[in-house]
Amino acid sequence: MTEGLQRRRVEAGARYEVFHTDCLARDVVDHVTSRWGIWVLISLRRNSLRFFELRESIHGISEKMLAQTLRSLLEDGLIWREVEPTTPPQVTYGLTEFGRDIGEPLSELFDRITRRLSERDAEQ
Repeated sequence: MTEGLQRRRVEAGARYEVFHTDCLARDVVDHVTSRWGIWVLISLRRNSLRFFELRESIHGISEKMLAQTLRSLLEDGLIWREVEPTTPPQVTYGLTEFGRDIGEPLSELFDRITRRLSERDAEQ
C-alpha cells in the first residue's frame, strides 16, 4: 500500500514542503497564525513587555493560553525571554530578528484592516 501525499516522509532536500505534515515551517506558520500567536507578535512589535503587560494588552487571553503561546513562539525562535532573579521573578519577552521579520507583515495587515474599517465606517 502506498502512502498519501500528506503522510510521506519529507526528504532532506524538501524539508520545507508546506503541504507535508512533517514540514518544519508548517509548525511555525501554525503557531504564528494561531488564535493568540498573531496578537503576541503584534503586541511586542514596539517594545519588550513583561508577562503581565502582555496579558493586559491582549484582551480575552487567559494566563494558560498566553504561557502556551509564548512557549511555542519561544521554541520557534520568534521571541526571546529574559528572567530577572527577583522575588517573584520578573520575566520579559521581546521579538527576535526572526520574530520582527515575521511580525512586520502581520502588523501591516492589522494596520491595513483597521484603516480600511475606519474608512468604511466614515462612509456610512
